Amino acid sequence: MAELFIKQAGNYAEGRPSYPPELFEFIASKTPSQDLAWDVGTGNGQAARSLAGIYKNVIATDTSPKQLSLAPRLPNIRYQQTPPTMSMAELESNVAAESSIDVVTVAVALHWFDLPNFYQQVKWVLKKPHGVIAAWTYFIPQVNDSVDGVFHRYYSTVDPYLDPLVKLVADKYRSIHFPFEPVDGLDHTGPFQFETEKLMDLDHYFTYLRSWSAYQMAREQGVELLSDDVIDEFKRAWSAEDGQDQKAVKFQISMRIGRVGKI
Repeated sequence: MAELFIKQAGNYAEGRPSYPPELFEFIASKTPSQDLAWDVGTGNGQAARSLAGIYKNVIATDTSPKQLSLAPRLPNIRYQQTPPTMSMAELESNVAAESSIDVVTVAVALHWFDLPNFYQQVKWVLKKPHGVIAAWTYFIPQVNDSVDGVFHRYYSTVDPYLDPLVKLVADKYRSIHFPFEPVDGLDHTGPFQFETEKLMDLDHYFTYLRSWSAYQMAREQGVELLSDDVIDEFKRAWSAEDGQDQKAVKFQISMRIGRVGKI
């Protein structure tokens, strides 16, 4: 699966929306100190860049060197390529020491991880008991009734190529295993809802759809989901309501957040 993300790294960087400041402000409000953040599966560094404006230092890791090459360079972000799985010794060498991290963040990637192994590592690096893990995802773009109607028909052709793990995304992380305590001031670990939007023309909208792992999986099997007929249908819908080339495309973000507690 990692190879799919390497192949679509450019589409991912260009097509994906950024995350709203409110999301990071919410996370920071739940971490007693803002010394060190670890952004796991950082991709092109979207989340790391925002974390760097709040936390003194950010460690941003990914298995893909191509993704990391597209990430913004800031003085308080250290990018690190890591293997898909790490021993505790490798974790300490590549990331950080035990009980040294204030927050671990995972943007639109948690569903791909080996969760038992990953959670063991999270619990090892987070400060006890208030170190925080926050993981969020989004999925369906929302434009207007005309475009969204075409999208839902298109989505029915995508479904056979969706990895079963992506079903966790479609479920807004409600059913994902998340063995952490509620953070102070909350009585559950979510999901909590945020919203972001990205101004897109139709070409950028297609770039987002092409950034999906399911789209790349279909192409690997010789299937072009965005066929000429589908593209023409989207074009008609895109100009149907307001005739504007650029539109605000909205994404609903679902986040799970918890603290490590006393282990």
